[in-house]
Amino acid sequence: MLTWGGRGAPACTARAGTPRRALAGMGLALLLVVAGTLPAAAARRADPGVECPIDQPDCSVWDDEPGTPGDPGGGGDGGDGDGGGGGGGVCQWAGQTIPCYDDVLGWFNNGDGCYYKLTQGEVEPPEGQQWYLQTCNGGDVGTQVVVLRDEPPPGFGAPPDPEELARRALASIRLLPARLRVAPRKDVGPGLVGLPVWMWATPSPSYFGPLTASASDRGLTVSIEAKVDRIVWHMGNGDEVTCTGPGTPYDSEGSHAGGPSPDCGYDSGYPKAGTYRVGATTYWTVTWSGGGESGEIPQTRTSGTVPVQINELQVVTR
Repeated sequence: MLTWGGRGAPACTARAGTPRRALAGMGLALLLVVAGTLPAAAARRADPGVECPIDQPDCSVWDDEPGTPGDPGGGGDGGDGDGGGGGGGVCQWAGQTIPCYDDVLGWFNNGDGCYYKLTQGEVEPPEGQQWYLQTCNGGDVGTQVVVLRDEPPPGFGAPPDPEELARRALASIRLLPARLRVAPRKDVGPGLVGLPVWMWATPSPSYFGPLTASASDRGLTVSIEAKVDRIVWHMGNGDEVTCTGPGTPYDSEGSHAGGPSPDCGYDSGYPKAGTYRVGATTYWTVTWSGGGESGEIPQTRTSGTVPVQINELQVVTR
């Protein structure tokens, strides 16, 4: 039996009768030893072969070398992606979230897209009426007029909305998609059918949290904390693997070499040969509290994909 360890180099020859499990262990270990011999430049951005999701021009994918003892492998520039932050509040105009209260413009009315603030007119208002400075088009000061109203517009005088402040705070931080690393790697050498696949991600606060921020309005301050709840890995064949942590980097000379990952892996391996694109969705949980209230704002970030080549395990008998 002849398997290949990447770059066209023969990995091992197996005789008839060699146990399949032993072959699988040797195959994975040797493939990943070869991976550790590549120059660090090969571990730069996974290009070509990396695809970002539609409408996400900047994704963060890092298909890194497994490395060898004494050499952490990989390296390179940050390659940070920004999945963006923030979301809707209770006040919106033209598809954009805007503050429900502005120190200069007053309170926003979702019904007509105008801010309102008490003001004085040219004459005293009739009994039961009041003058308001009206700023329409979501706060365009070029559309300001003074209007007379029988009663305050909807939303006028409302206190700060704690959840809206939480979303403002969320908009001030960056929740990033996971930086993906897998073993085996297509650009180093193929894996084999039935062998475990290892997955892991950069275990730093920028990618897992906790991240904190706060926002204030008229004496109310709301604080948030964001951290990753789980990563769901999409294996490219319809299977998914859920990991609650960043996973363990593969070490070709570690105690788990040739076996399944202890905490984040596709243990059964791929049942068929082929090229698969592995991606991941990071699930962030944002908790907020302030003004005697609290809540959660779930968020997701999607990484790009990285290819994994899987070959058949073949045995030749004489």
